[in-house]
Amino acid sequence: MDYKHTINLPQTDFPMKADLARREPAVLQHWDTLGIYSRQREVAHGRPRFVLNDGPPYANGVIHIGHAVNKILKDIVVKARFLDGFDTPYVPGWDCHGLPIELQIEKKHGRPGQKLDARAFRAACRAFAEEQIRSQRSDFKRLGVLGDWEHPYLTMDPYYEAQQLRAFGRIVHNGHVYRGEKPVHWCLDCRSALAEAEVEYEEKTSDAIDVAFRVVDNADLAQRLGLPTDELAHRPCDIVIWTTTPWTLPANQAVAVRDEFLYVLAQIAGTGQRFILAAELLESCLARFGMTAEAILARFSGQALEGLKLQHPFLERIVPVILGEHVTLDAGTGAVHTAPAHGQEDFAAGRRYGLKVLNPVGTDGRFVSDTPLVAGLTIAASNAVIIEALRERGRLVHHELFRHSFPHCWRHKTPLIFMATPQWFISMDAGKLREHALRDIKKVAWTPEWGAPRITGMIENRPDWCISRQRLWGVPIPLFVNRKTGERHPRTQELIEEAARRVEKGGVEAWFELDPAELLGAEAGDYEKVSDVMDVWADSGLSFECVGTLRPELKAPVDLYLEGSDQHRGWFHSSLLMSEALYEQAPYRGVLTHGFAVDEKGRKMSKSLGNVIAPQKVIQNLGADVLRLWVAATDYANEMSVSDEILKRMADSYRRMRNTVRFLLGNLHGFDPALHAVATADMVALDAYALARTRELQEEIIAAYGKYAFHSIYQKIHNFCVVDLGGFYLDILKDRLYTTPAAGHARRSAQTAMFHIAESIVRWLAPILSFTAEEIWRHLPGPRAESVFLTTWHTLPGMQDSSIDWAALIALRIKVTRKLEELRDAGAIGSSLDAVVDVHAPPDAYARLNALGKELRFLLITSEAHLHEGAAGTEEIINVRPAATAKCARCWQHRADVGQHAEHPELCARCVTNLALPGEHRVFA
Repeated sequence: MDYKHTINLPQTDFPMKADLARREPAVLQHWDTLGIYSRQREVAHGRPRFVLNDGPPYANGVIHIGHAVNKILKDIVVKARFLDGFDTPYVPGWDCHGLPIELQIEKKHGRPGQKLDARAFRAACRAFAEEQIRSQRSDFKRLGVLGDWEHPYLTMDPYYEAQQLRAFGRIVHNGHVYRGEKPVHWCLDCRSALAEAEVEYEEKTSDAIDVAFRVVDNADLAQRLGLPTDELAHRPCDIVIWTTTPWTLPANQAVAVRDEFLYVLAQIAGTGQRFILAAELLESCLARFGMTAEAILARFSGQALEGLKLQHPFLERIVPVILGEHVTLDAGTGAVHTAPAHGQEDFAAGRRYGLKVLNPVGTDGRFVSDTPLVAGLTIAASNAVIIEALRERGRLVHHELFRHSFPHCWRHKTPLIFMATPQWFISMDAGKLREHALRDIKKVAWTPEWGAPRITGMIENRPDWCISRQRLWGVPIPLFVNRKTGERHPRTQELIEEAARRVEKGGVEAWFELDPAELLGAEAGDYEKVSDVMDVWADSGLSFECVGTLRPELKAPVDLYLEGSDQHRGWFHSSLLMSEALYEQAPYRGVLTHGFAVDEKGRKMSKSLGNVIAPQKVIQNLGADVLRLWVAATDYANEMSVSDEILKRMADSYRRMRNTVRFLLGNLHGFDPALHAVATADMVALDAYALARTRELQEEIIAAYGKYAFHSIYQKIHNFCVVDLGGFYLDILKDRLYTTPAAGHARRSAQTAMFHIAESIVRWLAPILSFTAEEIWRHLPGPRAESVFLTTWHTLPGMQDSSIDWAALIALRIKVTRKLEELRDAGAIGSSLDAVVDVHAPPDAYARLNALGKELRFLLITSEAHLHEGAAGTEEIINVRPAATAKCARCWQHRADVGQHAEHPELCARCVTNLALPGEHRVFA
């Protein structure tokens, strides 16, 4: 007789082959048809709210692997919080203004005024940004990211721009904004000031020169040093400075020394020169100069030199010696050439001494026409002219090329200059902005924890924020400034609000095309309309305010900001300062930082290295869920290694988890949870244990989601599928599922457990493997919501404490399995059902292992299993041997009762019983 039809083989339409690249678009269509985001808001109405404010990607270029990492992490957080029972509105955004977009338009049409006027240029920028947003939005949605994609926030939206102006007005009102002429990083390619976050440091080769500044009055110097006047009367004395920016010497206003440092007046052998140098640097300086000292005429502190007059090395200018904390002994001579227009520390020292802020360099990087020696030259060309002039005048002590780290423009990769120009600033200290920010950083939950000291150090040491840019494509600084006094108009707040109303209707063009007389009337001629735009970091930094005002459900302080680790100096930073300037509080309760994607060797992604992993290609080949799994499985706190081989391993892990779920679904065929579920008190003990383990793991997984420990979640779920289920529970369960009656208690008990396990796993996976979870959801039995993303965590049934020591039994199973492998390797058996096992255990172990009685063989998956109680103090002994009895044609177990039933001579007695209801009675396994 053929007994195949009596076996309950798995049946499911859930395919073994994922074919994600083909199937995932159908899931996207399902979500679109369902209106998943709107449905989530309906389902979550009235729930407590969890808000993640989207850090806007820049609307320029196709998305790369870093974009994918960021958006997937955000999506995991939002989906997990929805499962937690929160309302989780997620509104994606785009950063739309700024120089990178201008540069794209300049490449095509030239600078403004060449082919396009200012208005047409801005229109081209807007059109380009819109095109980029459409492309990026499509790619982000393809990643499986759920959000209000039909209504994103755009920093170029007139409503957003108007609200930004209003926020700026309040920041002005709160006393944080001022206009000043102080050094800022200036890019000669951008022709604009740059923010700190737009500066990166790269190696550069510079002209390093040592220059002699001649002491004007030797008698004054002698008196300061306690030397006889005639000792210095007839021979020149020089203070030597060292600089790597010769072009800044025309702006020199002083030489700085450190008051507590020890200096020497050294007489140079064979030259008649006398140099003032830091004592600690004397030996290294003379070695660099190729000179030796024949005498040290005096030793003195820097304090003694304060106020000493020096002759500029090539200009008719007398400059003083000042004291400065920025003077160090790390390099140079111990004396620092000071040009307040060209250095932040120089500027600060100059303010203390009332020095003139002289900037002879125009915004194009050329010296203005009245600059002696270098008029009209670029700063690059001026270096050689200045060095030659120093040489001719005998003031060049030494010249060499010097390799060092130098600030560069992050867009153009070209060296920056420090230059004082009239700019608008947000003060870090006038309104206690720095103090309040440092206070509130401590109140934020930083993930990882090192984010707190990182941003603290940046806030502690940063200069005032230069928020003005000399560009066209941006949100204007809506101010009118008195042409004579430089003061803001007394009706500034009223005027800003009027500007905001106009921008809200007509976009930024409403400001740029505004005739001041429309607002100022007869006094328009007395005022200058500011033409600068705001730093683009102000745009995104005010997203919490602009979006929160337009969409109150997203109002700050929000629960989480999540971006890459560079944003401690970028978006986290600018948002914090803007929020403190407005409300004296942080805009976020938590901040999560992730690392950058690198290849398996830790190298940055680079086209030249050929190691770029494009998310579009991964999706096309492996599917978005494999990419999402890689993101979740990788510890984002560090650099995130990715390669084709790593993704292939992820695909293998994905298949193992998918196959586990497929086994559950296949064996839930014919199960209706409303009709067939078995109460936990009536379950087979092994099923109850599996549910208890599931409950325990679910608590761990929910807690891990709450801590954003996604790589831990991946490990837990993967191990559960491979070890707890595939390697233990489901392996044991096959006999009971396949051979007991389909509607019998033994199988229904197993199906009940598997149903709850599947209901749990589908939700555990949903934030990570979103497409697969939705596919699983449609194949689960019983009535359910239209999407897994409209539910919360599965409620597992209550469990009773078990007296069975499952840990001891699992340990025994592992030992027996090893013994069976040895027997199989020797060719004595095929499967484990071909074996009989005898276990001799000491009394204490025997009591734990005997809990299953005769059903121990089902746990060990052997035809027979005999437990024997040994004497106290003996060790556990396990013996395995081939079974000597006949093999049942239906269950494949070797049993002595095979053939005892006349109608079924090939079956064991148990299988005969299982051919009809109620079937065999299982208690434990």
